Amino acid sequence: MTINTTNFRHKMIEQQIRPWSVTDLQVLETLNVIKREFFATEAQLPLVFSDIFLPILDTAEVMLEPKIEARVLQALKPNGRDIVLEIGTGSGYMAALLAYFAKSVTTVEILPTLADFAISNLNKCRIPNVKVELGDGSEGWHLASNNTYDIICISGGLKDVPTALQHQLTIGGRLFAFVGEAPVMSAVLITRLSHDYFQTQALFETLVPMLTSQQSQAEVFEF
Repeated sequence: MTINTTNFRHKMIEQQIRPWSVTDLQVLETLNVIKREFFATEAQLPLVFSDIFLPILDTAEVMLEPKIEARVLQALKPNGRDIVLEIGTGSGYMAALLAYFAKSVTTVEILPTLADFAISNLNKCRIPNVKVELGDGSEGWHLASNNTYDIICISGGLKDVPTALQHQLTIGGRLFAFVGEAPVMSAVLITRLSHDYFQTQALFETLVPMLTSQQSQAEVFEF
């Protein structure tokens, strides 16, 4: 079956994403540039622009609804100097969106099959400024060269945001998280205003799958 991806992408943006308070023109244009279908399997192509959670391979992990991904990008929207950390790589799509604006993105995935899938997708799209790492980043992620980040994106639900993750923000840095439990979660933006003062802003209510977390040995994949 042949899918007119240009037409479906246009409908996704105009009918799902714009009505959900996504007004940043650069964010909307990025959704045209970073092709969402390149981060799903060929069999999923008929559904990749739909307003649903899209399963990733044979795992319990999902790509979030397109309107939620767009709201996350709009809330965080890096500048060209920002160092970004994402927890929960999944297909690699959110990392790719963030990387379009950021200096660099480190994205951490706990499942090896998804880390490999994301690397393949990012390579396919020739996105050079993303590093995929394997491990549990739910309590923070420390690199030899960098222990703080300008932006942290947590691409899964948490009961609360660990203090360790908040303290990996630079002063002025921002963290996006989905906080709470079923039946409803709050999408929150946390800004670090000083060494020990954090401001939390609730952006919208939603419900997303919880972030997978367990102790594991971290490995690094670079491309």
